[in-house]
Amino acid sequence: MATSRWTAAAETPPVSLRRRGAVLERAILDAALDQLSTVGWSGLTMEGVAAGAQTGKAAVYRRWPSKEDLVADALQAGLPTLDETADHGSIREDLLQLCRRVRDAMYSRSGFALRSVLHECDSAAAERFHGVIVRQLIEPSTRLFREVVRRGVARGDVRPDATCDLVFDVIPGLMMYRSKVCGSEWPDEDIAEMIDHVMVPLLAPRTG
Repeated sequence: MATSRWTAAAETPPVSLRRRGAVLERAILDAALDQLSTVGWSGLTMEGVAAGAQTGKAAVYRRWPSKEDLVADALQAGLPTLDETADHGSIREDLLQLCRRVRDAMYSRSGFALRSVLHECDSAAAERFHGVIVRQLIEPSTRLFREVVRRGVARGDVRPDATCDLVFDVIPGLMMYRSKVCGSEWPDEDIAEMIDHVMVPLLAPRTG
């Protein structure tokens, strides 16, 4: 049976509106994170990002003249925000919840993307991206760990002298070691074990 031009027009999928500005930039940054998470730093290309964002390569280069510029902005935009921590009533619960948030950041799409960058690119580029993780993950998480411990001191379940820099390195050090060397993805039970067997005894007021 013949198809009328009106029927054909009705069956044709509508053409999406051309994206511009912040909407297009968000799509490009998301496509860059997807590429990093799947093919890594070495496999990421500006052409592949453009295809993933369903735009032209020129639109990518107009905003980011190099792969390094694009990836730095994608990581900065994609990493979860660690800006505050709630009071859960005890040092154990405060640390447990904070460690879960840090774990979730490490294993988010942006966290996987960042690790692929740091493991694959040369030292000069890695140093640039290292600044992103320091500003958006290490420094905020350290600040929150300090806040949790200070709150514990005020509450009385942390001894006052347990605030030296080495104490604040214990959790990040263990998490990075177990992740990189042992392949742990830090399930909740491992986080609880670290808190119960390492951090709570380390921070608890001395008796006797």
